[in-house]
Amino acid sequence: MTSPTDVWDTVPVAMREKVRGQLESGELLVSACEHDLNTSLQFCQGLLILTDRRLLAWAPPSDQTNADGSGWRTWTLTPDVNLRAWERGSVGTLELVGQDSRLCHWRYTAGYAAAVHRVVQKLQELRTPREDRLTTSICPSCGGPLDATTGVCPACDSVAKTRTFAGLLRLVAFARPRARLIGLGFLLTLAGTTAGLVPPYLTMPLLDRVLIPHQNGQPVDFNLVVWYLSGLAGAAVLAWLLEWRRAFVMARIAEYISADLRSRTYAHLQSLSIEFFGGKRTGDLMSRVSSDTDRICNFLSSHLVSFCSDILMIVMTAAVLLTIDPWLALAALCPFPLIIWLVHVARKRLYRGYGPAGVAWAEMHNVLADTIPGIRVVKAFAQEDREVERFDASNDRVVATNDRVNRVWALFAPTVTLLTTLGLLVVWAFASWQVFQNLITVGVLTAFLAYVARLYTRMESMMYIFSSTQRAAASAQRIFEILDRVPSVPDPVNPLPIGRASGEITLEGVRFSYGSREVLHGIDLRIGAGEMIGLVGPSGAGKSTLINLICRFYDPASGSIQIDGRDIRAFKVNDYRRNIGMVLQEPFLFFGTIADNIAYGRPGATRAEIVAAARAARAHEFILRLPEGYDSVVGERGQSLSGGERQRISIARALLIDPPVLILDEATSSVDTETERDIQAAIETLIRGRTTIVIAHRLSTLRRADRLVVLDHGQLVESGTHNQLLDQAGVYARLHKAQMDMLQDHFV
Repeated sequence: MTSPTDVWDTVPVAMREKVRGQLESGELLVSACEHDLNTSLQFCQGLLILTDRRLLAWAPPSDQTNADGSGWRTWTLTPDVNLRAWERGSVGTLELVGQDSRLCHWRYTAGYAAAVHRVVQKLQELRTPREDRLTTSICPSCGGPLDATTGVCPACDSVAKTRTFAGLLRLVAFARPRARLIGLGFLLTLAGTTAGLVPPYLTMPLLDRVLIPHQNGQPVDFNLVVWYLSGLAGAAVLAWLLEWRRAFVMARIAEYISADLRSRTYAHLQSLSIEFFGGKRTGDLMSRVSSDTDRICNFLSSHLVSFCSDILMIVMTAAVLLTIDPWLALAALCPFPLIIWLVHVARKRLYRGYGPAGVAWAEMHNVLADTIPGIRVVKAFAQEDREVERFDASNDRVVATNDRVNRVWALFAPTVTLLTTLGLLVVWAFASWQVFQNLITVGVLTAFLAYVARLYTRMESMMYIFSSTQRAAASAQRIFEILDRVPSVPDPVNPLPIGRASGEITLEGVRFSYGSREVLHGIDLRIGAGEMIGLVGPSGAGKSTLINLICRFYDPASGSIQIDGRDIRAFKVNDYRRNIGMVLQEPFLFFGTIADNIAYGRPGATRAEIVAAARAARAHEFILRLPEGYDSVVGERGQSLSGGERQRISIARALLIDPPVLILDEATSSVDTETERDIQAAIETLIRGRTTIVIAHRLSTLRRADRLVVLDHGQLVESGTHNQLLDQAGVYARLHKAQMDMLQDHFV
């Protein structure tokens, strides 16, 4: 059997003979797709082949993970094997999942998404009988077929089931650097637990050999009392010392792990691309880095240590009980099966409750993150009461989600207590019968009851730890949702050195989409080194998107962007961006001094260099009028300065890094005419000798541009000087006329 000719069109010509060599007799090629990233998000070509029997993956020698010598890996298409694909920004992920785990995954950029989804669809068609293909429900998450009876996606459900405690298990990676300290903590826990088992054991001879014989009138050496009491006191002091040291060591371990987790999460947030932050709330991210890591730290430092201690105590106590009296020990352990069953029932309900509780907390943080920085707007529009009501509503949702958890916990914890109390009554009844039958002594009974009391106390303590475990598991999952996100703008495998670019920029066939909506449709543009161009067009034309692509905040879905004749994807992202300076419409200043904000791009700049940049940006005079000059502290986001002052500091910041490429995004749109004149003078200094791209709605700000480029509906429709575009009577002429009419109306 041979595959249709059009199917082979999906296989690169250079790979067709290799693919034919891999097919077995009678095996039918169904579909194929290429991918261009490896699992480290570095550019690396690979190939996936779908047949009616298997999935085959080929990778070049530099990326052959677990492959044979030929670079091929294969998986048989059993009923529980499925493919799922999704995109985040311009990077996609294709997963091969089995019944309860992920078998393999691949990465690709947006240009390969259509081919990847075609392979996923072909696998679904293989699984679905032809007569049922029009009626089978499709999973909205992965695109796979839903189970006809339950309506659940088998692939997504099997992966989700493995993630319940996956976050807590993944904390092991953060614990490895502290392995020696953890080993010391375990030894201290073991020693402290052993010391805690000594006192009840000494009560047996104290009662049977000293107190009860003395009460019956038998002669007893009183020195034995001193020895036994000394042993009890020594064991108590030793247990206290070991417990103190253990608590300190384990608390330090928890703080180290929590600090590493916070640092890793924050560092990973910094590495993620702009598109990730576009879909997230600030309060939610703050909640994950702060509250969730704090909850994990509390779990590790207190509850996990107590849990391990309780496990050791229960195991060692059970062993002691079995050595004292096996039958009585079995009676004492009878509540365990019921308690384990209760844990199984309550676990899922608690976990399902703690997940929404974390989301509710994040929503409350979102309200704070919105209103505190925007307090001027709140007060300007007299919306204090409304914001209080909004906070109260989010606070009520926190209470409501916690109530659902508390209902489960309120029934679960007392039930465990009831079972342990009933177990203690069983022990009393059976032990009393044994005493009457002279099978055990009163000393044995006393020691046994002391051990059983400790056993049940630790068992109840473990149940309270269980609640904290569920909270920590939910928090860990929220944190690892961030750590599992990958940057949508990857670095190349072997980056080229870029140094200082000359600034020639070329765009060839650039297309870009937000989701399924394409916003740039094949842009071709060349900007010469040192040239100043103005980007003009109505709102939504694609100007800001084009700037984002040039800055490599996103990668194009197809086409290329080059600097000095080399694709910008060939360089490390940070190395490339060091060649670009930006002045935004709304300049962002950090809380700190004026000097620190100007030197943000060059933290090691001298004071003389900072002052020189400020002079060039026409900012030196107003800075000297501030109380502390360059050491004056600006408020959060620079709210203590005017818009024009913030803009000039932003220009000084761009000047200090001396970039070969400069981007001005509506730099004068929100200031008055006099301030605009000062900023324009600063900009004239800024653009000398640099490739400059200016976005402006005020066409007057573009009078110095060498060329104007007009965008409309994602297409480059006009290009030329101001006079040339007016003569064309096109989009630019229409925009210019509209602005002139507005100015005339303003002065009439």
